[in-house]
Amino acid sequence: MEFRPCIDIHNGHVKQIVGGSLRDAGDAAQENFVAEQGAAYYAGLYREAGIRGGHVILLNAADSPRYADTKRQALAALAAYPGGLQAGGGITPETAGEFLEAGASHVIVTSYVFREGRIDYDRLERMRDAVGKERLVLDLSCRKTGDGYRVVTDRWQRETRERVGEPLLERLAAYCDEFLVHAVDVEGRAQGIEGELAALLGAWGGRPMTYAGGVHSYEDLELLKKLGRGRLNVTIGSALDLFGGNLSWRKVSEMCKAN
Repeated sequence: MEFRPCIDIHNGHVKQIVGGSLRDAGDAAQENFVAEQGAAYYAGLYREAGIRGGHVILLNAADSPRYADTKRQALAALAAYPGGLQAGGGITPETAGEFLEAGASHVIVTSYVFREGRIDYDRLERMRDAVGKERLVLDLSCRKTGDGYRVVTDRWQRETRERVGEPLLERLAAYCDEFLVHAVDVEGRAQGIEGELAALLGAWGGRPMTYAGGVHSYEDLELLKKLGRGRLNVTIGSALDLFGGNLSWRKVSEMCKAN
């Protein structure tokens, strides 16, 4: 298990938000924490600690009046830690190159490769061809429904018909280097992990995968390691001391290394 830190940026500020509260209308979100420092500060901390593979996420839509502020913060973070961070949020084949050239090791993509509630494999191939399979992370963030976990897109506001499970993971593994999966119902709430989802993801293990959502104690971290069979990496947001929480990010990093 690796600790994969996050730098979430909304309206030009590093924030921790309640995931399900994000709305494009008015660039609104329920905030848990708003940082005084810029994104480059956090990137510098992770660089000095030698922690790689974290993700910088732009939470504003590309047509938002605040997107430019958010993008500036993201590019500053990538410049502060070249090759050490992944970048995601509204990225397309046309825009991916700018983030890679700015220092991102990978780009993270969800919404672009979906159309009318399904994966558009033509778009997925264009994305893979634009950046290379080895630099593409697919975000399969999902919400529990009556028949399993369904992928949600467009900053977690739109539910698709794609169910997260071995068949989907096997199909998509041919196109990407890693997966990122937010458990949207518990994201930003720091009230415990989505154990059923962690077990489902850990049972596969065909690609590096980062789980995000609900970790709020060191016991949660141990449970995630157990349910995920040691195959899942983890990102933690609101519960970290960096973002006003109680968990030491340095201790979390050490625990993840101690497999």
